[in-house]
Amino acid sequence: MNLSLLKLHIVELLNKHHKITTVAELLGLKQPTVTFHMKNLEREFGVKLFDTRMGKIILTDAGNALLHYATKINALAAEAERVVREFDTLQRGSIRIGASYVPATYLLPAVLHRFAREHPGIHIALSVKTAPVIKDMLARHEIDLGIISAEPFQSPTLLSESLGEDELVLICSPTHPLASETDLTSERIASASFVLHGKDSSTRHVTDKWLERGRRRLPSYLELDSLEAIKQAVMLGEHISFVSRLAVQSEVERGLLVVRPIPGQPVERHIYMVSNRDRHRSALIHRFTEYLG
Repeated sequence: MNLSLLKLHIVELLNKHHKITTVAELLGLKQPTVTFHMKNLEREFGVKLFDTRMGKIILTDAGNALLHYATKINALAAEAERVVREFDTLQRGSIRIGASYVPATYLLPAVLHRFAREHPGIHIALSVKTAPVIKDMLARHEIDLGIISAEPFQSPTLLSESLGEDELVLICSPTHPLASETDLTSERIASASFVLHGKDSSTRHVTDKWLERGRRRLPSYLELDSLEAIKQAVMLGEHISFVSRLAVQSEVERGLLVVRPIPGQPVERHIYMVSNRDRHRSALIHRFTEYLG
């Protein structure tokens, strides 16, 4: 079987664009050449991979099964080419980084600024997503490195290294009653008006676990996807929230927010540097990780 990268690339592009003419144009091929490779694939596998519906090419179930592997193989091939080209050089190249909100906002800007200043020929792309999405992107070889705030975890495909603790704390306005209470209990916290993070947030998962473990129910709460919006809401004086200590250092120093420890601390959290176990770390990636230490 002659399963070339070109054929796999055609499968991936057909799934995205559904037009043979578009795929031919993107690959710099003639339309009959793309059709030839499609028929060749079906003949070699002995199953129908493509359907035509209303003028569009649609993958069959067998085609979608092939697409799953085509996507991975194409990504690995592109990664291999890029790593080899960048080998032993720090003058040019690119790094794709994925980060969850807290490290992307409060840790990485200074790191990226210093690295870019000292390596002006390196292009850096940063994607800000939730920690679970970053893990998925690493598993699919869509990014080179992940920087996430998360609970300790183990993965057969991912390698993680702690860059430091990311303590979760209770925040409230200096005028809020909880700011001055000396004996702060879990029950007292759960009776206050909360601002919860969005459901996909790792901090929300930790907060929910804390509530479930104590069999507590919040009498009232807001739900906001933006950490900055959460901080602004808490600063107004009526609400409280659980957030990363790293995310509120500036507001605490300026007296805008008060930080209190959480009774029955929910879980241990760290800022992790995460990579795919199957990926070879180029000299460029090694160099960037030195800036995170």
